[in-house]
Amino acid sequence: MPSKNLNSRIPAYKAIFSNGEFQQTYQDLVGIVQNLRTEFSKKYKSEYTTANVLHGYVDFTYFYVQNDYLKSKKLKLAIVFNHKNANFELWLLGQTKDVQVLYWRKLREVKWVNKEAMPEYSIFEAPLLSAPDFDNSTKLSESIHSQFKTLSKEIFNVLAAYE
Repeated sequence: MPSKNLNSRIPAYKAIFSNGEFQQTYQDLVGIVQNLRTEFSKKYKSEYTTANVLHGYVDFTYFYVQNDYLKSKKLKLAIVFNHKNANFELWLLGQTKDVQVLYWRKLREVKWVNKEAMPEYSIFEAPLLSAPDFDNSTKLSESIHSQFKTLSKEIFNVLAAYE
């Protein structure tokens, strides 16, 4: 968290917005996530329900997917664009903080789980696509879907093993 007071940070804030590049880049990235959400909704229609795109502050843009198994456990998967790292992640979430704590404790030995501290918004955050090619939307989409299939299958296997 910045230690300077708000007034002293305003010039840097204004500079970020001065030429419009930040706004356009942000809108383009959110558009990519919105397109992914539409694709997920169509491609996995028989497997998952897909929620609308949500925005964190300027930090995360994401949408949830959930199937009957996850719903029965009060869990969700989130496809997350992490703006700070400019990458995609797959998060396992609980519907409530209590559910998240329960599963974080239960899954502490799993490779994606930080044993020392639970993430603020999730049980764990697994890399989905670390170095996206934003200029090739077809390749980007194919890579995310491929990684999602592989990683979600692995997550479901882990959840079943820890029941």
